[in-house]
Amino acid sequence: DIQVLQQALKDSNGNLELAVAFLTAKNAKVPQQEEATYYQTALPGNDRYISVGSQADTNVIDLTGDDKDDLQRAIALSLEESNRAFRETGITDEEQAISRVLEASIAENKASLKRTHPEVWSDSPNPYDRKRQDDCPVGLKNVGNTCWFSAVIQSLFNLLEFRRLVLNFNAPANAQDLPRNQKEHRNLPFMRELRYLFALLVGSKRKYVDPSRAVEILKDAFKSNDSQQQDVSEFTHKLLDWLEDAFQIKAEEERDGEKPKNPMVELFYGRFLAVGVLEGKKFENTEMFGQYPLQVNGFKDLHECLEAAMIEGEIESLHSENSAKSGQEHWFTELPPVLTFELSRFEFNQALGRPEKIHNKLEFPPILYLDRYMHKNREITRIKRDEIKRLREYLTVLQQRLERYLSYGSGPKRFPLVDVLQYALEFASSKPVCTSPVDDLDASAPSSGTLPAQTTPSTIEQQGPSSSDVPSTSPVQRSVIHKPFTQSRIPPDLPMHPAPRHITEEELSVLEGCLHRWRTEVENDTRDLQESISRIHRTIELMYSDKTMVQVPYRLHAVLVHEGQANAGHYWAYIYDHHQNRWMKYNDISVTKSTWEELERDSFGGYRNASAYCLMYINDKEQYLMQEEFNKETGQILVGMDTLPSDLRDYVKEDNKRFEKELEEWDTELAQKAQQEKLLSQIPRSQKTIQAGEPEYLEQPSRTDLSKHLKEDSVQAINKALSEQEDRGPEAIMDMAIKLEYTRLLKLAQEDPPPECDYRLRHAIVYFIQNQAPKKIIERTLLEQFGDHNLSFDERCRNIMKVAQAKLEMIKPDEVNMEEYERWHQDYRNFRETTMFLMVGLEFFQKKSYMEALLYLIYAYQNNKELLSKGPYRGHDEELISHYRRECLLKLNEHAAALFESGDDQEVNNGLIIMNELIVPCLPLLLVDEMEEKDIVAVEDMRNRWCSYLGQEMEPNLQEKLTDFLPKLLDCSTEIKGFSDPPKLPSYSTHELCERYARIMLSLSRTPADGR
Repeated sequence: DIQVLQQALKDSNGNLELAVAFLTAKNAKVPQQEEATYYQTALPGNDRYISVGSQADTNVIDLTGDDKDDLQRAIALSLEESNRAFRETGITDEEQAISRVLEASIAENKASLKRTHPEVWSDSPNPYDRKRQDDCPVGLKNVGNTCWFSAVIQSLFNLLEFRRLVLNFNAPANAQDLPRNQKEHRNLPFMRELRYLFALLVGSKRKYVDPSRAVEILKDAFKSNDSQQQDVSEFTHKLLDWLEDAFQIKAEEERDGEKPKNPMVELFYGRFLAVGVLEGKKFENTEMFGQYPLQVNGFKDLHECLEAAMIEGEIESLHSENSAKSGQEHWFTELPPVLTFELSRFEFNQALGRPEKIHNKLEFPPILYLDRYMHKNREITRIKRDEIKRLREYLTVLQQRLERYLSYGSGPKRFPLVDVLQYALEFASSKPVCTSPVDDLDASAPSSGTLPAQTTPSTIEQQGPSSSDVPSTSPVQRSVIHKPFTQSRIPPDLPMHPAPRHITEEELSVLEGCLHRWRTEVENDTRDLQESISRIHRTIELMYSDKTMVQVPYRLHAVLVHEGQANAGHYWAYIYDHHQNRWMKYNDISVTKSTWEELERDSFGGYRNASAYCLMYINDKEQYLMQEEFNKETGQILVGMDTLPSDLRDYVKEDNKRFEKELEEWDTELAQKAQQEKLLSQIPRSQKTIQAGEPEYLEQPSRTDLSKHLKEDSVQAINKALSEQEDRGPEAIMDMAIKLEYTRLLKLAQEDPPPECDYRLRHAIVYFIQNQAPKKIIERTLLEQFGDHNLSFDERCRNIMKVAQAKLEMIKPDEVNMEEYERWHQDYRNFRETTMFLMVGLEFFQKKSYMEALLYLIYAYQNNKELLSKGPYRGHDEELISHYRRECLLKLNEHAAALFESGDDQEVNNGLIIMNELIVPCLPLLLVDEMEEKDIVAVEDMRNRWCSYLGQEMEPNLQEKLTDFLPKLLDCSTEIKGFSDPPKLPSYSTHELCERYARIMLSLSRTPADGR
């Protein structure tokens, strides 16, 4: 309902994110009635307290609940506002809403881009986080809204022929003698940087590389600033122009009297023949093209776009001699090996004076046959086009006829004819009645004027049955006596549905026969029409499937995707790995495996704000485009650094040395920290002083220290509030900032993210909302966030900080239960601690350091179990932790058994130490919960492994050790013995914790453990 949307947008002052939160807040995981969006820190009217989602404006109505009266009042209020606005401005409310939505969306996208990139693209201090894994493709760092650069460059880099051309490009020998015009001054340095960049993408040991030097040259040419996003097609055009110019210089140097061949032109440029009629005169022109533009609006697939692009005007005039009509056809005479289609997804809205993105769905195939567009096939294509046109005209007639059967009638409401006949048959077959449906009701009814308007059924019934026995001339009493709507009863033989009054058996027999026959005829006609329509659709689909029209196959190589609006958004690319036969997603520094299904969802459009912007197809018959290089002497495939020229190989080696030095320095730093911790651990515990009253969280920061990572979130909320209410005071700005921050966190709490993205780790309030924390706890936590001393760096923030601190001081002890408050925050600290135990344990597990992993996983499971006992959203997936704890024990058991089997005294002793100190103490943990069948089976497997040695011959000393050990292993007691102190946890910032957690969870999904 447009009014409801307008009201929400008005309430949020044009903020789209806030408006959506208002409308969807009732879908939160654990909403507490109105608290999910609107709550107050104290009673209304008390000016000491803040109001988040405040309804201070009496015209603001809460639409998040299920109260229909509220909704009706909101609609009425919105209509009143709309009419007043129209009278004052002459602009309809709908036009204003559309304009505000677009402005807010564009502003939000720009703000989002400015906000997120410093967080996302800052390098991790740990170089191992930036280390390339095996032969995984290298990503490109986003150095300031340069996702457009990454998407295009990765698409071209993964085109092996293009990669070879760039890597083997040599600057002209007489480069110093060339006239240093602007073009050459720019192109040759760019080619140099592009070669270096491609070389790093081939052989770097880094997970991603920095393209800043190449980007800086581009930005000078684009005359852009850091915050401006470039258009992919514009950038690709310029890039190919630059490359063409650079290779042209080289080609002219090497031509030896012949016309120089430019490899960029041969790779990306084709030709088409334009055949047409202009004012009755025929013409033919041959034109060269690079990227081929296609309109998206009004078409459902790529072939429809191409058909429309190849024909302009009245094509009938092309085939006739005496016609004054104008029109033209395009026919490809020469297709480039790499064919790029620009999908025009932006159009200018004249009414609003701004560009808009077209989100319509457009399908495209992985294999595109272009035979129908080739000049050599134009005669057969014209015949097929004429046939398709004839079939579509026939199809239109059939669909119109079918529509008459499916929507029968002459009024505004229409129904399928077969249903109409069925209803008529049911009416005719109903039991006939001899009276009017109102006769029995009207027989005793008084005239309309005898019943007073104020008399109701309930008051009539209260008179009692005795009233009907007392004769009276009073009109009021007479009206009570009749009581038609309370005393009348429907006769038991009255049918529930209408029926004919009079119908003879002969009439019914004839009518039923006719209706049955007509219904059967209509069903047959409908089925015949539907089958004919399906056959014609199939014929049209297969029109170009004969062998002569599938000789020019082009395979989809890359899809460049844009997500966002016309003025702002994000680019990434799906690129086909032709050797592994799979799709890869290149999203700046992230390079991941993908699927055609994911590509369809993100690229076709119509699903969300993401859609394909550029399609790159390659000739499937030109094998050289994707062919690997071979060693001319050995015939072996060249891979990695072997494909690089010597100068680039040296360049990459130098960069790899610098990165290896980073790794060494990091290892040295960690070793020094470990040594310091070891020395500290030798100090008696009594000498360690712990500040009284300060919550201890292992080596983690206290709550106050943890709040430092919230500084950016607070500043962003404050800046956003300032941009919306610049003329308001600090208190109003703080109220708005808190409202914005709460809305953001509520949105995170409502989402259902994948396992690798746990929003609870980002902020305590997300954890509190999901676990139904009291509103007072949430309110105080928000106030503490904005009252934190980390905001004292700026005058505006300092003022808001002081307001928040003042409100905190004014909260009375009986208004917030501080013990409960501390318990909630302690639970959240326990949750983060559990997360770190789990994360570190899984990291050790993946490194096959099972002894180190076990203790972390044990504590993760125990802490998590305690958290889950308080609520399902308090901890992590119990089955996940249980699985890896179990796998860790099984692998250690196998290792210990192998050591025992070696027979070497030292190895045997090491194996038994593992069993006695690690395995045996953990068995009760697996046995204590009888519901965990897998744990019980694992314990039995470990015991059986050692019991199997009893029947084997072995040295007496081994037999003696086994006899001593087995009773401990077979002890059925579930008494949990004491463990050593919890292992030390490193100190992580929230950003580091989220990143490492996401990385380990993603790696688990890629390389699952046995049975998981």
